[in-house]
Amino acid sequence: MYDAFYGLTARPFQLTPDPSYYFESATHRKALSYLGYGLAQGEGFIVVTGDIGAGKSTLVGYLMQSIDRARMTAATIVTTQLDAYDLVQMAAEAFGIDTSGLDKAASLKSIENFLHAEARTGRRCLLVIDEAQNLSVGALEELRMLSNFQLGSQALLQIFLLGQPEFRDLLRDAPDLEQLRQRVIATHHLEPMDASEIEPYVAHRLTRAGWAGNPALSPEIYPMLFAQTAGIPRKLNNFMNRVMLMGAVERVHVIDASIIDAVIADMAEKPFAYEAQMSSRIAHREETLADPTPVERSPRNDNGVEQMTPALTAVGNDYDEICDRSPETGIHKPAETDTRPVQELSLHQTDTLEARLVALEEQIIEQNDALRRVLSTMIDWMDKEGSVEARLQQNNRAA
Repeated sequence: MYDAFYGLTARPFQLTPDPSYYFESATHRKALSYLGYGLAQGEGFIVVTGDIGAGKSTLVGYLMQSIDRARMTAATIVTTQLDAYDLVQMAAEAFGIDTSGLDKAASLKSIENFLHAEARTGRRCLLVIDEAQNLSVGALEELRMLSNFQLGSQALLQIFLLGQPEFRDLLRDAPDLEQLRQRVIATHHLEPMDASEIEPYVAHRLTRAGWAGNPALSPEIYPMLFAQTAGIPRKLNNFMNRVMLMGAVERVHVIDASIIDAVIADMAEKPFAYEAQMSSRIAHREETLADPTPVERSPRNDNGVEQMTPALTAVGNDYDEICDRSPETGIHKPAETDTRPVQELSLHQTDTLEARLVALEEQIIEQNDALRRVLSTMIDWMDKEGSVEARLQQNNRAA
């Protein structure tokens, strides 16, 4: 993969959310402030929304790394296409509560007992719900009921809701969610990064992966990256994966506009810029072979016989020497009239070599194209597998 070619210690643009690669853009800084405020309040709901790939999961993962686990017990639910009862079961499992064989009422009682026990030891409980746009109104109401658990005047459970823009619309417009809306103490919508943040974002992720300047990044690429990804982190990661792969396949150490154009053409299934340059060079050679420039002939003597050039004369002298030293071979020195066929044979050999070079270049182009597509497919597959594996690990930790 390209990480080995460029001497990186990891893949800097993986699609799986990784808190260690968190980049604090202006919009993420605001969201983190709202989350910090909500945590300080210790109650109610905090809502963070954003487009697909805006970095919601990475943001909350980064926040979870910074909390004091001795003072807070946090759990995460990422599978949200659930009805109200299943959501209660998932919440219990996320906190490690065994509700096997229990009905809804008994499960709720087990959760309440757990929250009381945590509070008595001085720990608060936080439940993070990812992909909240998939929750039904009934499931959201069930979450509101969970937030009602308290010990004296102290709330026992705080809930973060992360969702796509449609969840913001649901929460704002659904008549049945008025009581939940009154429990929301902070909300923020993650916007895409600004054009000025693309360069520091790319440099940040590369540096986290051990980047030491290889490849060099031309300043001209950043407006192109913003135009292709609209500043959405996941789109930028996906595109930069392909850019780095293209650079490694082409074995270049400077990522410039030509590489970006080649990736854009690749994604649009159009001919690559690099291939077009090589194809034009091949076409020029084929045209030259089809209509070669007349070769200057050797001068002729008074009898009309073509004279040897100095190079051919040297070859002839060597041939004479070999024949003189090996009389037993029976090979006789060629007559001067053999000079022209020898020269024509040399030209034929040159044409043959040119044709072979053309064929080899065509074969290299085909192999590079096949390799590039195979590696692109592998990157896509590994990113999907990594995302699935990350979600399974999260579910296993929650269980």
